[in-house]
Amino acid sequence: MAKPLFQGVYTAIITPFTNSGKIDWKAYGNLLDEQLEARVSGIVPCGTTGESPTTSHKEDNDLIDFTIRRLKGRAQVIPGTGSNSTEEAIQSTKYAQKAGADAVMLVNPYYNKPTQKGLYLHFKAIADSVRIPCIIYNIKGRTGVNVETPTLIRLMKDCKNILGVKEASGDIRQMKDVLRLRNPNFSVLSGDDNMTLELIKAGGDGVISVASNIVPKEIVRMVDFALKGRTTEAKKIDERLAVLLKTLFIETNPIPIKTALSMQGKCKERFRLPMCTMEGANKKMLRSILKKMSLI
Repeated sequence: MAKPLFQGVYTAIITPFTNSGKIDWKAYGNLLDEQLEARVSGIVPCGTTGESPTTSHKEDNDLIDFTIRRLKGRAQVIPGTGSNSTEEAIQSTKYAQKAGADAVMLVNPYYNKPTQKGLYLHFKAIADSVRIPCIIYNIKGRTGVNVETPTLIRLMKDCKNILGVKEASGDIRQMKDVLRLRNPNFSVLSGDDNMTLELIKAGGDGVISVASNIVPKEIVRMVDFALKGRTTEAKKIDERLAVLLKTLFIETNPIPIKTALSMQGKCKERFRLPMCTMEGANKKMLRSILKKMSLI
């Protein structure tokens, strides 16, 4: 029986910037090396956590190229190439394929709020334009639209290279419906760190994680235990990380995770507007949690 192509932990990597606002390639390379050391299954550059709404197409292409060169096949590279413009998404996805990406992640079109028919036609057009696998990124909270389960299953059946979904709807019932109806080779990955264990227990395949930017080894161990059915061990790690996972979302992602990494000295506390530095009280809370967990 075919198995899902995507399993384990995929880190939605941050994009570090220098004080002048350019991409900090040295810091980015070090972060990738740390992820490889933790044995993550893959890296997802150019996503929400990577501040993709404020990076240029050239910067996205440079990030894709750099990530592929640095990883050298030791982990999968799955860049975010989605857009609210179907044509733009096709161009970005074709670039990722040519660069050698293992797959692409396609976020729901945002702001224009397409119908389910429009969502189907959008994702199908992108998938039909390339050969590499596509993972749909379903996040209603940021895009204003939900890929309903019948639409997702139709795409799965009609497009042989749509092979997974990053489920960030926050609706476990919807996730279970997808799990019940999916093909054996279709991956269902959590898009919410705090729902990862629950999703895997229901039959899911892993997570595209924000928290693994800062605790990659722990997230990898937790997911590995969960996938092997060792729920007790997985639950212990999940419970130990619970406060951290909550704190990493007290402000809009990626503000807390990048701030946490800056507290570790791994990147500058630099964002591109409209992302900005944390409020003082929240930053103090984050620092306290990191100290308690011996992360700084």
